[in-house]
Amino acid sequence: MAEAPRRRGGETREQILDVAERAVLEKGFASTSIEELIAAVGITKSGFFYHFKDKGTLAEALLQRYIDRENRLFDDLFDRADELNEDPLHGFLVGLKMLAEMMNDLPGMHPGCLVAAYTYQDQLFNKQVRDMNAAGVLGWRRRFRQHLERISESYPPRADVDFDALADMLSALVDGSITLSRATKDKAVIGKQIMLYRDYVRGVFLGA
Repeated sequence: MAEAPRRRGGETREQILDVAERAVLEKGFASTSIEELIAAVGITKSGFFYHFKDKGTLAEALLQRYIDRENRLFDDLFDRADELNEDPLHGFLVGLKMLAEMMNDLPGMHPGCLVAAYTYQDQLFNKQVRDMNAAGVLGWRRRFRQHLERISESYPPRADVDFDALADMLSALVDGSITLSRATKDKAVIGKQIMLYRDYVRGVFLGA
């Protein structure tokens, strides 16, 4: 009998996080109140505090869930791409194409990046949250650098290139293109930018 209450409690926690994430992406963390979250989910204030001791704890949980979800997405895309290609360069290029296609297939505009939203309002958060945010970004850098280093073993770069900067370029490009796509109401912008990055990576290792 205890399993059902635990499951319902987990569902409620996820509902709170879902509603909070949408609100933070739409109007920022400072403008997102506990009162609106409990009203949207249909729980009491004590119900909220059962899952999160305060708004800061909610911020940590939101960010960790977002980073974990992005990491699972990258694992899935690039692991599948590597399974289809023994060549590390072609595998990475296929993974980028799959990422671009996934962005193009979104049913609506991209909702935004929680890491970027937290960065823009980092004065609202404690050191732990700021450190989590930085660790997430640096983790993506390490992830893509590893791909680039594997590629370079078979395809030495045609010119001097900073692999950290090249890895960061993908994160910067996706975040920037999300902003551009939302401003122009053109969701195809993100996929196009990823494909341009794909062409650039190909040029770095194969030349023109």
